[in-house]
Amino acid sequence: MKWRGRSSSQNVEDRRGVSPTGLIAGGIGTIILILIVALLGGDPSQIINDSQEPSTGNSSGYVETAEEKELSDFVKVVFADTETVWTEIFREEGLTYSYPKLVLYSGAVESTCGVSSSSTGPFYCPGDHKVYVDLSFCKELQVKLNAPGDFAMAYVIAHEVGHHVQTLLGTTDKVMELQTKLSEKEFNEYLVRFELQADYLAGVWANHAEQMGILEAGDIEEALNAASAVGDDRIQQNTYGYTVPDSFTHGTSEQRNSWFYKGYTSGTLNGGDTFNASEL
Repeated sequence: MKWRGRSSSQNVEDRRGVSPTGLIAGGIGTIILILIVALLGGDPSQIINDSQEPSTGNSSGYVETAEEKELSDFVKVVFADTETVWTEIFREEGLTYSYPKLVLYSGAVESTCGVSSSSTGPFYCPGDHKVYVDLSFCKELQVKLNAPGDFAMAYVIAHEVGHHVQTLLGTTDKVMELQTKLSEKEFNEYLVRFELQADYLAGVWANHAEQMGILEAGDIEEALNAASAVGDDRIQQNTYGYTVPDSFTHGTSEQRNSWFYKGYTSGTLNGGDTFNASEL
């Protein structure tokens, strides 16, 4: 991806070196955050419910390394690209795109969705409209999940921004309202469709990024590989040695790969209705 020397997002909070001091505020955001833990095979018990409001914490004098600076610069450029693309798409739909914020953190972070460690992986919190990223995930994506390449990480960021798009369009609230009305198995089926739609939206962004002339040979393949790497079936198989389809909340590797590619080939919001799709 051609990112060096290009504009970075200004909607960034750098909380690296800041220790969270409060606990979690509950609600819809907490539900989504718990689900994100499953994405990386983490332990949902790390998410602690509490009624306290999040605070900014205290700085521990974090010093950025040269490698971390390059990663943070890259992530900020990708985030700026999502702002450009979604602003234009919303304008074409007669809507106004409200920018999310990118929060860079190290170790642990506090949001209106809760306190989370870096093992959670990147996540979006609809309660505060922020995308949270610990840059250590970049290496985990390459090594642990075997998804190398800068555009693999770009896909992850675009997927989380896809959740922001869903929030702005009202999809998030509609899905989460079903939790108390459905069985766990039935609700999981909706969550899979919810996540696959975010993959579709990430593909839509990739389409526009290509039109902007910033993609390089192999970028889409890197994103497709990353989408496959975070499929429920692959993560469960690698973590436990077996899979439990009824517990899937994000979709299989094939489904995630497929819906990202559908968004990439479409480039529009049309075609991304995963909730009414007869086959995923």
